[in-house]
Amino acid sequence: MPSELYIDGQWVKPVKGGSSDVINPATEEVIQTIASACAEDVDIAVKAARRAFDQDGWPKLSGAQRAKYLRSIAEGIRARQTEIARLEVLDNGKPFPEADWDVADAAGCFDFYARLAEQLDNNPEEVVELSDARFSCKAIREPLGVAGAIIPWNFPLLMAAWKVAPALAAGCTVVLKPAELTSLTALELAAIAHEVGLPAGVLNILTGSGTIAGQAIIDHKDVDKLAFTGSGPIGSKIMAAAARDIKRISLELGGKSPFVVFEDADIDDAVEWIMFGIFWNQGQVCSATSRVLVHERIYEPLMKRLVEETNKIKIGDGREQGVLLGPLVSKRQYEQVFAAIEAARAAGATVACGGERPEGFDKGYYLQPTILTDVPLESAAWTEEIFGPVVCVRPFETEEEAIELANDSRFGLAAAVMSKDDARAERVAAAFRAGIVWINCSQPTFTEAPWGGYKESGIGRELGRWGLDNYLETKQVTRFSGKDPWGWYLKPTGEEKSASARPSNS
Repeated sequence: MPSELYIDGQWVKPVKGGSSDVINPATEEVIQTIASACAEDVDIAVKAARRAFDQDGWPKLSGAQRAKYLRSIAEGIRARQTEIARLEVLDNGKPFPEADWDVADAAGCFDFYARLAEQLDNNPEEVVELSDARFSCKAIREPLGVAGAIIPWNFPLLMAAWKVAPALAAGCTVVLKPAELTSLTALELAAIAHEVGLPAGVLNILTGSGTIAGQAIIDHKDVDKLAFTGSGPIGSKIMAAAARDIKRISLELGGKSPFVVFEDADIDDAVEWIMFGIFWNQGQVCSATSRVLVHERIYEPLMKRLVEETNKIKIGDGREQGVLLGPLVSKRQYEQVFAAIEAARAAGATVACGGERPEGFDKGYYLQPTILTDVPLESAAWTEEIFGPVVCVRPFETEEEAIELANDSRFGLAAAVMSKDDARAERVAAAFRAGIVWINCSQPTFTEAPWGGYKESGIGRELGRWGLDNYLETKQVTRFSGKDPWGWYLKPTGEEKSASARPSNS
């Protein structure tokens, strides 16, 4: 496995020789030691990215030329899909089928943005209609510059793809910092980029801590764009830091997403999607539908079925056949989630199932999937992101009550509604204050569709054409083609300035 920094097309040791251990959350064993970048390493990487953008011609390549590199990266990921997915299991703890799905999605993301890169060639500029016929105008989309990307640990390779693929497609160069806890597959991405001959400096990948390497990327004056996925408090700090240099930013932050289930919903279907919405990836999902509102008519039978099925989930090492819930990513995360459950108990919530370390697991950061009921609306369990396999469920009476409870949050990343009444489902979806809304499902994500939230859940959108727009600037080019001189200061020879020579929109 690669373990050094990838800077300017080369594997290099960090300037100060820093390193960190990679721990398998299923066994608590050290499986690799990797480089840890310092501010000096970041400076070298940013300068390489700057040179590749300003001098070496990456943005001057056609979209079709950049697309060839993107497709080669996609092919490289697919050729090593099983190997990379296994690394993700060792690094992150998620079950292998989930990791395999994520890696396939990452390859698909590079293919998708290869197509959009080609489309940039077909639509290089837009004609702007002006009110004055003496002028012509066009709007041109151009790559923004050097992008600094900082990604989280819950979907390591996929989150890298969400940022690297559109940035490269647009013609930007990138300095990527993966999460300190889960850096192995990002290093594999660097190896693939190297193998396909991506020009030096176009993609630089630096492992290390957020407080040192991440902060150095945020503060670097030659970084034109910051793209971050992670917690709200860190996003707020990035936004404040970016303000100093007026850096472009996109922030995909946390959520406390609601899932409203009406009385006409099929109970088995509802239970399936509730479980998928909160137990996928051990609940370590920013869009997890962790607040479930169930109509009072079906609350009791649904809760009975939900508890039954939740207790059947096989817990274990993600490499084992049939495992659907792996360990949490780290000791710290395990302790934080467990503390959140204990705080919910103290606030008066009832643990309908789970809430403990599963029997037979002496090692690893394992926690039973947990269902909380009777959760006070003002308690942290209902209002704050737990980021673990913990769901809060409560009944409601009316559609109006459900919408009010769903929207009563400082977050607005995602929301879901389940009903056989299409008109009602559409009505409730329209009422949600969230950037992503699911009807009769929860969590499906498509590269083609926009991803991002309202309120404190972030700024901007990733994926789809919106993800490409994150890395493009728009330039206006206006041409004067009037037959007569402008004549505002310099009068036409032998004539007085006429009204017809005056600017029409001064």
